[in-house]
Amino acid sequence: MNLMTAVKTCIGKYATFSGRAQRSEFWWFVLFAWLGTIILSMVDSTLFGTVVTTSNGFSASTNTPIFSGIFSLAILIPSIAVGIRRMHDTDRSGWWMFIVLVPILGFILYIVWQASKGTHGQNRFGNDPLGGSNDGGDFAQSSIPSVDN
Repeated sequence: MNLMTAVKTCIGKYATFSGRAQRSEFWWFVLFAWLGTIILSMVDSTLFGTVVTTSNGFSASTNTPIFSGIFSLAILIPSIAVGIRRMHDTDRSGWWMFIVLVPILGFILYIVWQASKGTHGQNRFGNDPLGGSNDGGDFAQSSIPSVDN
């Protein structure tokens, strides 16, 4: 799966909290959200200003995150949905996303779970998004050309 396919899939499944999402779908969407927020924050900063220094020497932020704020609100539900589907792929309930509320350790555990390989074959949340069966012989097609000797 590439960036555009992942974004189309996540936006297409805007509020679909059931099923499973492969690692590439989740991480490409995270990259899209991260880059989009950074770029739109720079646009907001350029158009609307960032920091004003008063006569007292104090700084006051006047940055109005209009574009990045709208973007963040627009991708909030798809981000939660793909996170839950990714948890399902590792055979965990979506409620485990609340583990991030545990300071430091919870966020680390969440990242490890999202980066770990999903269960092979069908689990209680649906079929393998990579199309694998239980014999271990099926893998997703790669866009990298094979080198045959």
